[in-house]
Amino acid sequence: MSNRTADCIELFSSIQGEGMLVGLRQVFLRFHGCNLSCDYCDTVSPAPPAVCQLEGTPGRRDFLPAANPVALNRIVGILEGWERGWPGLHHSLSLTGGEPLLNHETLQEWLPVLRRQLPIYLETNGVLHSALESVIQHIDHVSMDIKLPSTSNCGDLWDRHREFLRVARDKKLFVKTVIGSCTEEWEISRTCETIAAIDRTIPLILQPVTDREGGVSIPPKLVLELQELACRYLAEVRVIPQTHRFMGQL
Repeated sequence: MSNRTADCIELFSSIQGEGMLVGLRQVFLRFHGCNLSCDYCDTVSPAPPAVCQLEGTPGRRDFLPAANPVALNRIVGILEGWERGWPGLHHSLSLTGGEPLLNHETLQEWLPVLRRQLPIYLETNGVLHSALESVIQHIDHVSMDIKLPSTSNCGDLWDRHREFLRVARDKKLFVKTVIGSCTEEWEISRTCETIAAIDRTIPLILQPVTDREGGVSIPPKLVLELQELACRYLAEVRVIPQTHRFMGQL
């Protein structure tokens, strides 16, 4: 088993609250660190935590601390125990963050082992295309963000998103983009053109900015108008807010 380690925030079992697999039960492995700083991010942490919180019983929040960086054998041991005790409960292992691909060198060694436990679902900001290329063979699902300037305040990432799509296109891929009351039509058009240049059948999720209490501030009329615009370019466009916020799961 790999001796490489990674700074992680937590490992836990919960319901997927975003995107195409919303409602399915997953194991979430949250990595520390991100290469972007989006205005709406809820996991900002400048330094890695001293410990990673490891859930003992799936979904029960009975966390035990493990010193960072965490070793692969700790994670595999928990996954094996959950599969014995709750067979078939989890659809997949969600690698989230932060940005998991910052750990691509570690993931090259971890993923073949983790994938023997569960299919791998990558949640990513969709810009580290070279890192993705180094691990793509071990990934089953890709949940990719496209960062709009109006909501993320991250600037011009269009070329990097396009290259990321090119690498991810042969996996079970969908794109989600966070929209708000300040989102402009050209941003949705540019998003859809970027996706359609690779494959117009790649699903797009429009995700309204959702606060911690489950509130959505974007006017419903604007959401419908943005979806109508996106449907001119793409075969499948859905509107799905962050449903875990409504259930009190952060």
